[in-house]
Amino acid sequence: MSAGEEQKTPMNAPKAPVRVEQIDGVQVVTITRPEVRNAIDTATAQAIADAMDELDARDDLVAGVITGEGKSFCTGMDLKAFLAGEKPSIPGRGFAGVAETPPAKPLIAAVEGHAIAGGFEIVLACDLVVASETAVFGLPEVKRGLLAGGGGLLRLPDRVPRALAVEWCLTGDFISAEQAQDAGLINRLTAPGEALATALELAKKIAANGPLAVRATKEIITKARDWSNDEQFAQMWKIYEPVRSSEDAREGASAFKEKRVPVWKGR
Repeated sequence: MSAGEEQKTPMNAPKAPVRVEQIDGVQVVTITRPEVRNAIDTATAQAIADAMDELDARDDLVAGVITGEGKSFCTGMDLKAFLAGEKPSIPGRGFAGVAETPPAKPLIAAVEGHAIAGGFEIVLACDLVVASETAVFGLPEVKRGLLAGGGGLLRLPDRVPRALAVEWCLTGDFISAEQAQDAGLINRLTAPGEALATALELAKKIAANGPLAVRATKEIITKARDWSNDEQFAQMWKIYEPVRSSEDAREGASAFKEKRVPVWKGR
């Protein structure tokens, strides 16, 4: 290839299953398989896992958003790929490259249309949920004699009242956006087509804060459920102290005193 010659993608090159963008400190991950309602095959799971690894590794990224292209968020496992012998999970990360081990940094689900089966389990692996009025959630596996094995049965009782979680898991019924909001699952309910923009707005608000403080805040909230009453504060202080003594903590105090926007260094 000569100097200055543009490298072009072959016309028959396979479309990437995931699109990854960085916007103002936010990693935006879009599943780009609308022809199969964004169902997850091995390549898609690996691409999402790679994006989650990048989110955690890059100092300039503070939060993430995951969404689906087209009319559905994600409808779970790609059954054709499964029957062909593929596994839609990644060692260490689990189903869709995120369900078993979410990123250490905050992750927001931006939901349009169906987020069912494994798609709902991706949502439950996220810290915050922004959904449009078209959103539909559910764990219908029991209707097929199966179990929701991507963390849905573990996480849903912590996200909504237990009685509702048990009913939804045992009946396999779909849940409307209104029902999900009433149950406290949704942080923002939007007009159709506005979920991603609203999620990005929320993510940017998080990303404007001190990156060390944001990550440590999520770590404490996540781990606190496993701490006994006697050890809660001792465990919290182990995570808190490095942040309090960081350059960013001093910068935050200085910026407040000087009435200016802080310049974070992530250290």
